[in-house]
Amino acid sequence: MKPNYLINFINVPIIRLARSQSQQQRLILLATLCSILNKIFDLAPPVLIGISIDVVIREKASWLSSYGFTSVPTQLLVLAFASFLIWSAESFFEYLYALLWRNLAQRTQHNLRIEAYDHMQKLEMSFFENDSSGRLLAILNDDINQLERFLDQGANQLIQLFITVAIVGGAMALLAPGVAIFAFIPIPIILLGSITFQKRLAPKYKNVREKAGDIAARLSNNLGGILTIKSFATESWELERLRLDSQSYQLSNREAIKLSAAFIPLIRFAILFAFLAILLIGGLQAWQGELEIGIYSFLVFITQRLLWPLTTLGHILDEYQRSMASANRVLDLIDRPIRISGGSLKLDLKKVKGAITFRNVCFKYTERNDLLKNFNLKILAGSTIGIVGSTGSGKSSLVKLILRLYSLDSGQIELDGVPIKNFDLVDLRRAIALVNQEFYLFHGTIKENISYGNNNATLNRIKEAAKLAEASEFINKLPQGYNTLVGERGQKLSGGQCQRIALARAILKNAPILILDEATASVDNETEAAIQRSLTKITSNRTTIVIAHRLSTIKNADRIIVMSKGSIVESGTHGSLLDNKGIYSDLWNVQAGGNNLN
Repeated sequence: MKPNYLINFINVPIIRLARSQSQQQRLILLATLCSILNKIFDLAPPVLIGISIDVVIREKASWLSSYGFTSVPTQLLVLAFASFLIWSAESFFEYLYALLWRNLAQRTQHNLRIEAYDHMQKLEMSFFENDSSGRLLAILNDDINQLERFLDQGANQLIQLFITVAIVGGAMALLAPGVAIFAFIPIPIILLGSITFQKRLAPKYKNVREKAGDIAARLSNNLGGILTIKSFATESWELERLRLDSQSYQLSNREAIKLSAAFIPLIRFAILFAFLAILLIGGLQAWQGELEIGIYSFLVFITQRLLWPLTTLGHILDEYQRSMASANRVLDLIDRPIRISGGSLKLDLKKVKGAITFRNVCFKYTERNDLLKNFNLKILAGSTIGIVGSTGSGKSSLVKLILRLYSLDSGQIELDGVPIKNFDLVDLRRAIALVNQEFYLFHGTIKENISYGNNNATLNRIKEAAKLAEASEFINKLPQGYNTLVGERGQKLSGGQCQRIALARAILKNAPILILDEATASVDNETEAAIQRSLTKITSNRTTIVIAHRLSTIKNADRIIVMSKGSIVESGTHGSLLDNKGIYSDLWNVQAGGNNLN
């Protein structure tokens, strides 16, 4: 078992981030090296200034003369050449570190977004039901962008700050330890203050990111429900709710800004003390001959290079805390365990017969009562089964369990005698074509939506699927035909048209198992009748499960089951169920207008 301090260290955001991007170690090392070299050359000019003053004052007795450059003009030429080389090297490494850090920021942003999205797609449906799409969008977009901004500039600033303190502090201690001590006094105060501010800022920026997620969730919900907002004339109410969310975000930011803004002025006073001490004490020592003029000049110039960058520590820590709060949210999403994973058994779609068996299945949704308890059902390969029942009876849940969108509490579901948990998850889902009552069309053309998941399909196959779904007639009447844009969520089409395109998409998939979950709920009676005529062709040579409220949709099914409260209460053909005079018969009589039509 790992010690607590080790666990805490591993969970530090920057460590978590570095571990997640271990494949970029070479780029990180190169960028860091260029930042260090740039700062080394950036700190050289004060040294050159000190040497040049030493040359002018001491002439042939200067430090540089000990290397064979005896005349003052020669020494100055050497210093000029050295200055040229140093400035060139500084500019070169500045270009390199900017290039490398920006590339690192872009790669990290790309990698994290792709990894987070890929991981999110593998999570169970209950995760999406318990979270908001707006908050997830904020993580995948805003939080990752916030992290990119820090890596683009903040990481380099932080590295160069430490290098400055190390090199300048070491040089000052070596040349004039008695004076340098006054430059070091503020550093522990600054570091202690930085750590204190960091600890206090962390929860505030976490709150800021959560509030940003709330705003994103509100906007996502409202844009998706704009028709409902308009129809209920609640624009002003929704505007007020958004205003309150935005105000809450503003207040959270204000608290964080109030604390971070106080950091720099406090640090400036600590720096001022050190600068004045070196200016006075060092000046007196130089005046009294205890300190060489060149070294004193170097100390005066370099003190600012040592201490003034520490004033940026507040800004750097501010960016750091913002980015680490974002990094935690992204990495928390990536680290969320995948509860439904596929098995190792590959599934050959051409060999799938389609026999489905529920064996003593128990299932309930999180924090809800049992839905299925010791549920058993056998669906023969190639048969068509109809499922009816009241809302909440468990009809659609059967579909979700077959697709493994949720985990079973106990029992198992088999496909052709093999537990579905043993199959590769992608293979299993490719074997099932679903037309859900909550159809979804992606922004794009009708052709793209019908061929979704089957991008290699020819136009002829697409048209054939549309014809079977009774969609070809209205598509051909559109000005751009199959190239017509459907709009976001299919908003440019009617509900019935969208449903038929969704049905055509499932038909084109040509899976051995077809599931129609209220697939005719949004079509008119004429279209429903047309779809009924094509069902014989659609269901040929495949297992078909039809969930319906309209009983006319399933009257020709090989078997019909009636569900109530997660259990099967009736089972049989359309005719036998009518003869039983039970629940199905009563539903049929209501829908048939009291006429017992067989």
